[in-house]
Amino acid sequence: MKKRIVLVSSIVCGLLAALLTRLYISAKESEVDAMKARLGKMYGSMYVLCFKKDTPAGTKVTRDDFNERRVPELGMRSQAVTREHLQDIIGRKTIVSHSKNDVVFWADIEGGDPRGKGLSSDIKQKMRAVSINVSGAASVSGMVKPNDHVDVIGTFDFPGDGGGSERKTELVTCTILQNVLVLAVGRETAKSRTASAGLSGAYSTVTLEVTPREAEMLAFAEQIRGRLVLTLRNRNDTSTESELPNVDFRKIRGEMEELNKKRQREKLGGR
Repeated sequence: MKKRIVLVSSIVCGLLAALLTRLYISAKESEVDAMKARLGKMYGSMYVLCFKKDTPAGTKVTRDDFNERRVPELGMRSQAVTREHLQDIIGRKTIVSHSKNDVVFWADIEGGDPRGKGLSSDIKQKMRAVSINVSGAASVSGMVKPNDHVDVIGTFDFPGDGGGSERKTELVTCTILQNVLVLAVGRETAKSRTASAGLSGAYSTVTLEVTPREAEMLAFAEQIRGRLVLTLRNRNDTSTESELPNVDFRKIRGEMEELNKKRQREKLGGR
């Protein structure tokens, strides 16, 4: 009798756990759908071409290689290929490999956008192009490419709180800009890239598309000899982090252990 009760209890607990898991997944799916709706309402949306299947670099594309998908318009307008320009890319080669459902960007197609003339035509209205000095590890081992999106992080010597006659400084790192479009690396733009070029050669500057105010901040950051570093984003990720804190030695010492624990918990949770 006891064994039967234990068995029934186990079955009930299993069913309850499955139900709760399903409810949790449904709630998360609803959150994702709501976030997509908010992004669409805030930034607008548009239909762009995407790859129908995994496509290696150097593939000569045909009309049957593409589907359409709806994406937030932010960062996509003039960068992604739409149905009306499908004929312009037929017979041309892909520069890099792509997975199924990846958005097709002009920078991914040999020769880029044939309508553009020079870098100025790639800059959106009310935006500016500004070049910053970053190379090597500061540009993700030189793997940042035209049409990528990056965050810009700066490390500076800020005035500290110490008293006395000597002026003390404090090393501080902070995120300056998020989700910034890369227009060029060195002298290479999206239009100048070819399928045979592979990874870009060495370069010491990266040209970004920013607002006039953001351009002023970057110019000042370089003037005070701050060290700028780029972090590479997934090209379809338009999210931003709010209230990112400044990082100094005390911040690292105080939160390093908790950050590592959080990362391990996320890994165990299947992320």
